[in-house]
Amino acid sequence: MESEDKLQPINPDLLKSFLETSFSKPLSIKEILDSFSEGKEVSLAGRLISKREHGKSGFAHLSDHTGKIQFYAQADKLGEQFKLYKDLTVGDIAGIRGKLFVTRTGESTVLIEELKLLAKALRPMPEKWHGLKDVETRYRQRYLDLIANSQVKDVFTKRSRIISLIREFFNKLKFVEVETPMLHQVAGGAAGRPFMTHHNATDADVYLRIAPELYLKRLLVGGFDKVYELNRSFRNEGTSTRHNPEFTMLEAYCCYENYEYMMKICEQLFSYLSQEINGNSKIKYQGKTLDLTPPWQRISFAELFKKEFGVEVSDSQKEMLDKISKKLKLAKGLSRSQILNITEELIEKNYPQDKPAFIVDFFTWTSPLAKAKKEIPGLVERFELFVSGLEVANAYSELNDPLEQRARFSRQLETEDELPKKIDDDFLLSLEYGMPPAAGLGIGIDRLVMLLLDQPSIRDVILFPLLKPQMATE
Repeated sequence: MESEDKLQPINPDLLKSFLETSFSKPLSIKEILDSFSEGKEVSLAGRLISKREHGKSGFAHLSDHTGKIQFYAQADKLGEQFKLYKDLTVGDIAGIRGKLFVTRTGESTVLIEELKLLAKALRPMPEKWHGLKDVETRYRQRYLDLIANSQVKDVFTKRSRIISLIREFFNKLKFVEVETPMLHQVAGGAAGRPFMTHHNATDADVYLRIAPELYLKRLLVGGFDKVYELNRSFRNEGTSTRHNPEFTMLEAYCCYENYEYMMKICEQLFSYLSQEINGNSKIKYQGKTLDLTPPWQRISFAELFKKEFGVEVSDSQKEMLDKISKKLKLAKGLSRSQILNITEELIEKNYPQDKPAFIVDFFTWTSPLAKAKKEIPGLVERFELFVSGLEVANAYSELNDPLEQRARFSRQLETEDELPKKIDDDFLLSLEYGMPPAAGLGIGIDRLVMLLLDQPSIRDVILFPLLKPQMATE
């Protein structure tokens, strides 16, 4: 849905103004206002967001990414350029030069001495600047959303800040930021349906990565002790308020540590980000107050499923799934994502939601890349982090036994219909050269931003979320 179907009429003489290829604007509008001095000469550019004329003069407002400022145009000051001012319409991009002064009403204003049209808006701005309300249009035409709703721009500015802070956090801990392939010959590193394409030069099918995990662990074999990657990953699955097929993830790995170390990293990182972005460790999320101050609660996945479904650690995978299916009266078997949904519901039903919760004690068959717990056969050293019902992070003590890893991959292929039927033999080969004991952590950046900025949908924190194609209209 577009804001308007028809183009606005344009004065052909205005096209001559498009010869301008640049316009000097040394300071942003906010910087000009912060250092305001009456009589100071300024040069700035931005989008016209309001305009009113009074015969041979007029007031208007110009905005950039930092704020807005009023300017005053007089015919005797601008001469021939005053005709250009009269032809300006809301939405045009203009450059102005002039001197600062304060109006009788106390508003900081630029008395302009030069005016340039830098780009002409051929369509009217959305809903006369009262805010773009239609959700479908906001997501499909994010540029209009950003123009009309200043709070949306603030969300994405803060998202950028959050990602910068994450880099600072891991850099201070001497993690090395790396880049690994986005095209994989074998889809692996997580459970999910991949996107597949074909590479013509090698005549080979390749996959968009569903996770960078197996390549990052190859780097541990190669001698890196601490690595992280802020990466784009892809899963050929449905969309919802919590899922987008293309998403941003942090993965970090540290040698000679286990999953307990990554719990501390999560507690420190989330608290640090909240302090920097919101000023304290308590945040509001969808009407709830959440306290991110460590330590966080721990909940046993095994005990939760034993209490609810009578599942025992000693049960086989089939026995466990049969018990769960019978209790829930399901005709078909359970997928991994369904088990995750059940877990979310049980946590919400049985535990307080005012603090994050580490879910620990996962069954081995649910975690093919995690190291087994020595003291309890059948469980692994893994946690998933839930905050206000959102699964935000996942971490393991990494399995580094190549024989056990091959056996787990083989069992996984037998039971997971949605996964490609192929084992990453090169990854297993790397393990045979020896990978140090290590801890690995994955954090969903989009969901983390949702929490920190109190946004209800993942589409509100992704600039251009994937949407169904629009139907053609006559």
